[in-house]
Amino acid sequence: MKLFQNLLLVVLASFLFSSCGNDSNANFTLKGKIKDLKKGVVYLQKDGKTSIVDLDSVVIKGQEEFTLQANIKEPVLLYLKLQKKDGQEHFIPFFADKGVTEITTTLKGFSGDAIIKGSKQQALLEEYLELRDGFQNKNLDLLKANFEAVKAQDSAKAEELYQQSDRLLKLKYASTINFALRNNDSEVAPYIAIYEIPNSNAKYLDSIYNNLSERVKQSYYGKKLGDALEAYKNKKDSIK
Repeated sequence: MKLFQNLLLVVLASFLFSSCGNDSNANFTLKGKIKDLKKGVVYLQKDGKTSIVDLDSVVIKGQEEFTLQANIKEPVLLYLKLQKKDGQEHFIPFFADKGVTEITTTLKGFSGDAIIKGSKQQALLEEYLELRDGFQNKNLDLLKANFEAVKAQDSAKAEELYQQSDRLLKLKYASTINFALRNNDSEVAPYIAIYEIPNSNAKYLDSIYNNLSERVKQSYYGKKLGDALEAYKNKKDSIK
């Protein structure tokens, strides 16, 4: 009897795991391909209130291609997670919308090699990330040069490079704000306002929020930005 119960539990658990992707209400499909992956588990995930939530999963046993599905209410950032057989975890974040997104990548360069084709929000996010990465690469060059100047005890050069880095940082924030203002009818605008602009620039966040289209204000990230601004204003009022 005990053996039968254990077997039943194993069969039931296997059924639940394999059925994870068979959601008849799914309106989003991720078609993935990971070159050279032989064994592991891939997950489709989203941010929950307190932790990351699994939406679907597939066990990889030799196949490079897989399909993950979920039901999403609106455009939102999702994650493709790879858990290798050795337990290591790797992530690819992407902006999803109803329909199909395709991600192709490699096992060796899982995040860096990812090519994502799907939502217009993802295309716009990649445009912003290219802009942001350009500033970050320039700043790394300045930091390296600053380190060399300090090492050479060239204080004047070090100070000049520090000032250049500071101006570059301000230009990066200004470019981020302008990007969000220009793309006020995309969910990407409140998303980058929340995660890419410091809280100290609340007045800029307020400008971005007020510039959003009414549709985007009612989106997940639009509401999240509105809530963040409201919390900031309440905190400011309590200090007075």
